[in-house]
Order: sequence, then C-alpha cells, then structure tokens
Amino acid sequence: MSDTPGTSRRPRRPGKPYRRPKKDPVRVLAFDALRAVDERDAYANLVLPPLLRKAREQEGPEQFDARDAALATELVYGTLRWQGTYDAVLSACVDRPLREVDPPVLDVLSLGAHQLLGTRIPTHAAVSATVELARVVLGDGRAKFVNAVLRKVAQDDLDGWIARVTPPYDEDPEEHLAVVHSHPRWVVSALWDSLGGGREGVERLLAADNERPEVTLVARPGRATTEELLAEEAAVPGRWSPYAVRLTEGGEPGAVEAVREGRAGVQDEGSQLVALALAAAPVEGGDRLWLDGCAGPGGKAALLGALAAERGAALLASEKQPHRAGLVARALAGNPGPYQVVTADGTRPAWRPGTFDRVLVDVPCTGLGALRRRPEARWRRRPEDLDGFAPLQRELLRMALQSVRVGGVVGYATCSPHLAETRAVVADVLKQMPDADLVDARPLLPGVPDLGDGPDVQLWPHLHGTDAMYLALIRRTR
Repeated sequence: MSDTPGTSRRPRRPGKPYRRPKKDPVRVLAFDALRAVDERDAYANLVLPPLLRKAREQEGPEQFDARDAALATELVYGTLRWQGTYDAVLSACVDRPLREVDPPVLDVLSLGAHQLLGTRIPTHAAVSATVELARVVLGDGRAKFVNAVLRKVAQDDLDGWIARVTPPYDEDPEEHLAVVHSHPRWVVSALWDSLGGGREGVERLLAADNERPEVTLVARPGRATTEELLAEEAAVPGRWSPYAVRLTEGGEPGAVEAVREGRAGVQDEGSQLVALALAAAPVEGGDRLWLDGCAGPGGKAALLGALAAERGAALLASEKQPHRAGLVARALAGNPGPYQVVTADGTRPAWRPGTFDRVLVDVPCTGLGALRRRPEARWRRRPEDLDGFAPLQRELLRMALQSVRVGGVVGYATCSPHLAETRAVVADVLKQMPDADLVDARPLLPGVPDLGDGPDVQLWPHLHGTDAMYLALIRRTR
C-alpha cells in the first residue's frame, strides 16, 4: 500500500505510529473469567482451571508458567473479593453511575483497581497493562476512558480511598464495615447477628472471608492415610479432623496421587467435622444403615461411607439432581464397604419411614459460609433468596426425622451461618415434631474450641479456619 497521504486505511499522526495492542495472556484470561462469572453466573473456581489449562496449551510453558497462573488467579479472586470496595472507589472516579457503565468496561476497570490498590504491581505498570488490555478487549475509544479513570484511582492508596469513600463507623456501622471489608450490607448485618458480640469479632470474620483459603484434603478411611498425604510438598496436618491435611502453599490437588485415584479428596475441614460428629453421635440399638439425604457432590458421602464401612454399616446416598448423583457415585467408587447411590428427592423419600440409624441432610442454602471459596456469591445472593430456601430446608429436615428410626440420630447441616437457615429451621421443625430432641454436638468435636453454648455448633473461618458450617444433631425419641 502506498504511503501517500490519504491512501492509508488508518490515518497516522506524525510521531505516533499505529501500534497493534499487545495481548497479555494473563490479563486476558482474568478478564474472560470475570465475564463468565458476570454473564453466565459461573463460579470462578469452576471457570478458572479450564482457562488456565487452555492458556498453558496455547502459549506454551515458557510463555505461561506457574507465576503467570498465580497472577491470573490472584487477579480474578482478588477482583471478585474486593468488588464492593472497588465499586465505591470507581464511583468516585467516574462521572456517571456505575450501573450505566458497560459491564465489560467495568470488569476492566475493576481489574485495574485491584492491581493498583490490592497488589504490589507498580502504579505505572498496573495502569499501562490494564489500558493495553482495554485496547485488546474493548477497543481504542474505551481504552482512553479506562486510562482516564485509572489515573484518578492511582492518586491514592487503598487506605486513603477507604477514608474518602466510607461513612464513619459511628454514623453507620454496617455500611462502614460493608465498604471496608467488601461485603453487601445485608450480609454484614446477617453475619453480625449470627456471630453476636461487638465490632472486633465481626471485623475478624469479614477479614477472614477475604483471605484465600488453604487447600484441605481428606484421607478417606480404609483407602488413604494422612501419613501418605503428609508426604506431599508443603503439607501439614489439619487443625481438628484426624483425616485432614492442609496444603499450605496452595498446592495443586490434582497432582496428589491419592486424590487422582479417589482415595482422598478435597474437602474443607468443617465439612469433615460435620460427618465425623454425626458418625460419633451415640445411637440406641443397632447401627447398620446410614443415609446421606442431600449427597451431591459427594464429599461428605465419601467420608461417611468409609466410616460406615469400618463398622460394617452400609450407606445410601441420595441426590435429586442426576448429574450431581453421578458426582456422588464417582466419589464413592472404590469404597471398601457396601453403599448405593440413588437419584431421589429427599422431600419425597422412596424408602420406608424409620429405616435408618443415622441420617445426614446437608441442605441447599445461600452458601454465605463459604465466601472465602466463592467470593462472587456475596454479590450474587439477595435477601429474598432466604425465602426460596426456607420451605425446602424445613421439608428436608422433616423428612430426615421421619426416615430415622427411634433412637437414631439426624444431622442437619448447612454451609451458611444465617440464623434463618440454621436455628430458625431447627426450632420450627422441632415445634412440629415433639418426638425428637437436640443432642449436644460439642463433645463430638473433640479439641475444637469456641463452640458456643450449644447444643448445636456453628463453625467460623476466623475462629476455626473452616467454612462457616452449621450442625444440629437431633435424636428421634419415639
């Protein structure tokens, strides 16, 4: 093509030759993950691994190594965790409400804000890399807007911005904590009500929600040992469960032979404690048949099945969703004792009343106890979601109590500390079923501190290093 003026397809300014934007695979990957979370309601922990594999395959190990994978992971999870705080900062730097900013543009701005305010990336590098990303995924025009906004963000650090955009604690404690710790206000209120106490405790809890959790493995009894797992690099014993091993440097579970073979699994220690407490609860009479009534995706079922096998008991694992029932079957494959996986609705049980000695119902819930692992859930959930879960939670517990025999025990568990999903459910059901009594669960978690007044148990990230699992044990009395 001729260089004669007027013949170029893209006019060039003297001294500013046109340059194709340079694709940064790390930041493009992070942007793609955020778009999947936003557009498809995907979960980052499910979206990120295939994106990382694809990047390694396309770029090669020399161009996309472990450090790149770690940076991409930090950008995704950090941006999601601190979205509320960054939105408050960006609102002060944008000349219109954030809801009027196109979501892809807002994702790029949030990625830039996290690099500027939440990482040690130098200011110039954070701005230039994000603007370059904007040129690749948004175009030159929007890249100029991104550049202008991020230069405003870069004028202060995170502490300075929080002081500027956060209402004083004395005027509005919940809104103050919501901005400082990047949680929706209603979640701050709900967690505070559940935890009780003053400011220090809830601040520690909210801060723990923003920390990246360690990877915790479970050695399934009769199939693997903690000694085997502790041979892995950077592996240390769990805090409370005798079957738990923590990978302190964020190791890759798929690289662990026992995990690949299904003899061990990835399972938060709080989930392990729920299964162990139910298995340890005293029952009157025989102990031959156990039920996991909401078994998907299979972690608790696999541990319960292994514990049952040690006693010569059998496990029935029931899951309503067929694809999740398949995950349960995969988790239980190779179990040393008898088990069966069925696709069934726990609110319409296919078994006779009074069939089981032990029953676990880990009911569907808002997931507010696992915000460390699924930070996007805090922005996705709404207070009205509680109304949708409430009837199902109550019906599952009622059916579990009908399914257990007299003298047997039911464990009601949920990965949410919200009082509407924990004590309120148990209290309502027990009012309708006077033939059941609460069992003190605290002695069944030996060595675990700060378990409250009982008889139920609420675990906390900041106190126990676990997800905020709730457990109530109930014995059928007649």
